[in-house]
Amino acid sequence: MREENNFLNIKRGYLKTDFEYFYIKDRVNLEFEPHYHDFNKIIIFISGKVTYLIEGKAYRLKPWDILLVSNNEIHKPIIDSNEVYERIIIWVNPLFLKKHNNTSCDLLTCFQLASSQKRNLIRLDSEHLNTIKYTSSQLNNELKNKEFGSRIVRNSLLLQLVVYLNRLYLQTENVKEENDIEYDQRIEAILKYINENLNQELTIDNLSSKFFVSKYYLMHRFKKQTGYTIHNYILQKRLIMANLQIKRGKPITEVYLECGFGDYSNFIRAFKKMFGLPPKQYYKALKELEKSYMNSNH
Repeated sequence: MREENNFLNIKRGYLKTDFEYFYIKDRVNLEFEPHYHDFNKIIIFISGKVTYLIEGKAYRLKPWDILLVSNNEIHKPIIDSNEVYERIIIWVNPLFLKKHNNTSCDLLTCFQLASSQKRNLIRLDSEHLNTIKYTSSQLNNELKNKEFGSRIVRNSLLLQLVVYLNRLYLQTENVKEENDIEYDQRIEAILKYINENLNQELTIDNLSSKFFVSKYYLMHRFKKQTGYTIHNYILQKRLIMANLQIKRGKPITEVYLECGFGDYSNFIRAFKKMFGLPPKQYYKALKELEKSYMNSNH
């Protein structure tokens, strides 16, 4: 089980901790592949020249922009390696937030809104920005502290940050459309259709016919906006959907059909290639990880 757990922890970013905080300043000369995680991600951009692709939208970042990336959203940074890229990245375990929810407060709301409404960017005025800077600075300092109660303090600071982000997201003026957000409305409509019809036949011919665009335009614009080919995007999304349903305990013999896989053996192979384990083993290992996390003293 340990080997399976370690693989899950690395392969798709399953967190065994409450959260992970990174302050990074470097020159990145890498071509990142589009990817997703099982955790939620907060990106606080400080400097550099970076465009973030998230589910068909391209965000050209300005200093101290904040991006929220919900778990299972496909994303990819495009980084100009000629400039220093400085950022704060926080990985947040959804289970950690759920443990602190109550009937009047769902801490996952901001991530859910970011995903469902395709509003991943927050660009703040100076007053709100100072609060974010102060809280993130306090969190960074506390992470270096080994004194009595340090874990409680840093967890409380992370929760304060998430509460504040939720308040900002619920005030729509903080997440209004900006000129630095680029997207193609037709591609956005196609993405929406794909995600709502993953159990249907989704060929390039069918999509180009339905949306009255040429196959060449569709393939070219889709790749530019998402970083994916249409085939790979659909496959990735079907596997993500299957992963979510398997986590909920749905029988695998139902999952593969509901997620648009016509062949059971092809589904098993694709799932194992993406997640590292066949579905049954994956579910068992994941439940062991979740049980271990919920029973631990975080």
